[in-house]
Amino acid sequence: MVALVSTVAYLGLEARAIEVQCQIAPGLPRFHVVGLPDKAVNESRQRVTAALAAMGLSLPPKVITINLSPADLPKEGSHYDLPIALALLAAMGVTDAELLADYVAVGELALDGRVIASPGVLLAALHASASERGLICPAAQGSEARWASGIAIIAAPDLISLLNHLKGYQVLPPPIPGEAAPPPRGPDLAQVKGQEVAKRALEIAAAGGHNLAMIGPPGAGKSLLASCLPGVLPALTPAEALEVSMVASVAGTLEDGRISRARPFRSPHHSASMAALTGGGLRVRPGEVSLAHLGVLFLDELPEFQRAVLDSLRQPLETGEVSVARANAHVTYPARFQLIAAMNPCRCGHLGDPALGCSRAPRCAADYQAKISGPLLDRIDLHVEVDPVSAADLSLPPPAEGSAQVASRVAAARAIQTARLDDTGARTNAELDGTALETYATPDEAGRKLLAQAADAMRLSARGYTRVLRVARTIADLASAKAIGRAHIAEALSYRRRPPRA
Repeated sequence: MVALVSTVAYLGLEARAIEVQCQIAPGLPRFHVVGLPDKAVNESRQRVTAALAAMGLSLPPKVITINLSPADLPKEGSHYDLPIALALLAAMGVTDAELLADYVAVGELALDGRVIASPGVLLAALHASASERGLICPAAQGSEARWASGIAIIAAPDLISLLNHLKGYQVLPPPIPGEAAPPPRGPDLAQVKGQEVAKRALEIAAAGGHNLAMIGPPGAGKSLLASCLPGVLPALTPAEALEVSMVASVAGTLEDGRISRARPFRSPHHSASMAALTGGGLRVRPGEVSLAHLGVLFLDELPEFQRAVLDSLRQPLETGEVSVARANAHVTYPARFQLIAAMNPCRCGHLGDPALGCSRAPRCAADYQAKISGPLLDRIDLHVEVDPVSAADLSLPPPAEGSAQVASRVAAARAIQTARLDDTGARTNAELDGTALETYATPDEAGRKLLAQAADAMRLSARGYTRVLRVARTIADLASAKAIGRAHIAEALSYRRRPPRA
């Protein structure tokens, strides 16, 4: 007899159907798993054996073969434990195989029989919904799975409770969709003294989803300004929250199985590798650019990152997705993030200050900033010089306007963009392209003349020209202006900074 149980394999944000086949045949006692299992899947033999022993069951002294079909697709992860155990129990006659035919099963087993959390349950639930099946998953992730509507979910705390539920001896309570409480939104903009130009640039970046680079000496407030950004960004829509949570589910970073409406804010250290930033590794997991999807990726001390790592951001910044190619896998993850970068003007950080600057200026500044390639800088919409804050500025009372006031203007500008871009597939002005850019971001005659003159004088690339139009469209939205005027173009041009050259 061969018992069958359905489960999934994860390939990026796609869940592939996997059939777990169990056969018990005469012969010398053996228990092996075939079908290109990785080490974690192979070790499931020991976990399943121990979990059954904790229930008082022992394996039959025969040849036990577990086949994971299709056999040519690599199988990775500990979520195969539960379907392997269920297929084995069905082959032993402990449970009815027909009851399991209507479910997809995922979950890791502890040695005492508990069903514990494993990454990717949300994707498995969406796959089960698409295939019109139910889902058997760990109890700790039932609220996560519940976000896939229209399916029966059995959230099992342990293996024996699951068997009793399937036999009708007890009823496991249905899970309730969980939504995480909004986390702290970071510092308030009212804490930032001075820096009015940088605050304005931060507001424009938040309103249009634009990339922003801040350049200034140490202690000028660049990191503080970046940490204020989550407090002015609008919350995720339900569809966006589900999209972000799918990435977090695969990465195993979805806390308590609860979906949050807060936009991600990722701040990797400058020692991060390329695989950590863009994704990859032995099992091809999402990197920081994907974990920041629909949120913010903050890179502090930008020139301290390895140049190859920074240049790996160029494709996701342009396309909104990142492709990780490996010998055994080719995976694409979404990466529509907002890049916020901060850097010092030179290694000592005090370029232009005769009292603190080093003797190598200005050559040291050119060498330091040349670590960042021109094509990467060209993909950053807003470049802002952040000047040092004087003691007189620090002694002033807090500004009257804080994050709440800026957030209300950002929300109003985002609402205008949502209504305008509803049928284009874009979410913000930063994504305007092609016909949509020509339709919604064409300036008036005075603005067009100014942009043409500036493009020649500043030697803007085609990408830079386009990004000026996108920023100008956002500035007009903040002013509730239907057309892009000369003043909007002028302000957008003031934030373009030519890449430094050594």
